[in-house]
Amino acid sequence: MWWFYALLSAFFAALTAIFAKVGVDNVNSNLATAIRTVVVLVMIWMIVFFRNEYKAIGELSQRNWIFLTISGFATGFSWIFYFKALQMGEVSKVAGIDKLSLALTIIFAVIFLGETLTWKTAVGGTLIIAGTLFLISK
Repeated sequence: MWWFYALLSAFFAALTAIFAKVGVDNVNSNLATAIRTVVVLVMIWMIVFFRNEYKAIGELSQRNWIFLTISGFATGFSWIFYFKALQMGEVSKVAGIDKLSLALTIIFAVIFLGETLTWKTAVGGTLIIAGTLFLISK
């Protein structure tokens, strides 16, 4: 069932790119990112409270807090640079380059998490990198 959620993520990420491109028109990209972040913050906390999932916050370890915090900073930087790129470039190219994160994630997962690199994953990652280079070439 994980793949269904992954497809939904991809679908909404595509909509995010389209709506964000329109939204950053004549708006400071950092302000646009801040507005989007507040919307996401309110939305997810509403879900957490509605489902009573906030009760598990006391069960988080120090390690959980550290890595979730670092992940939050990485997300913030990603969004800041994504919105700036959207403001300056074509959404199809910006979103395509942004998806290069998949190939980088494969590399990082092998290096830092010890995940196995299969030939299918290696070929797929290589094709993503090649496709990104093809996409941005003139």
